[in-house]
Amino acid sequence: MSRQGIAIVVVAVLFAQFVVVLVASLVRAQRARAPSVAGATAPSPELIRQDRRPSPVTRREFFRRSLLGSFGVFGAQFGVASLAFLWPNLQGAFGSVIDLGISADEIKAQIRGSRLPFYFGAGRFYLVEHDGDGADDVYEGLVTDGLMALFQRCVHLGCRVPFCEQSQYFECPCHGSKYNRAGEFWEGPAPRGLDRFAVSVEDGTVRVDTSKIVLGPVHGTDTTGQTPGGQWCVDVGEA
Repeated sequence: MSRQGIAIVVVAVLFAQFVVVLVASLVRAQRARAPSVAGATAPSPELIRQDRRPSPVTRREFFRRSLLGSFGVFGAQFGVASLAFLWPNLQGAFGSVIDLGISADEIKAQIRGSRLPFYFGAGRFYLVEHDGDGADDVYEGLVTDGLMALFQRCVHLGCRVPFCEQSQYFECPCHGSKYNRAGEFWEGPAPRGLDRFAVSVEDGTVRVDTSKIVLGPVHGTDTTGQTPGGQWCVDVGEA
């Protein structure tokens, strides 16, 4: 069950419990006030007038109402807190469409200047340049304005994969899987290339849809022709 479903169930159970306790208390109070009808005679007009007057609240009734009120307030607060905790805040975070507020040209200039992918931690993805082979067929719908978004998670066992500036490859520190700058498999136990997300540009800024993961390319996919640019950050024997 999803977190939203759990939140709804918790609130529903708390509300049902409150309603049951409230109804049971009202029924008991009504029975306690109900007069006995066995052998009862018709009340006189004077008694009827007196009966219409509001009766004072007894100590027991006061405590009962206070208890019910406190239980209701506590249940409402707990339900709202549980709902707020369990309901994911997706705006601008992983699992939503993230508006970076930066243009594609700015991101590409930063990538070229630093020789590193553009990393967005809240969205758990890297943005890399890709406008070569495969942009229109292998990665159809995933490349926009020369940018592609790669999920930071290694497809082997889920470790976060950093980018090695020396080799210019993504290298998993856990078991040594390596991927080129397009996130395509190079070596290691990974069953495919890095997974990715769709990229779009709206109102001049880049947006990445992290609500849907697109599986990475199969072994043998190479749209860059890239070779290691230097020493590995993670040796296979060390992983």
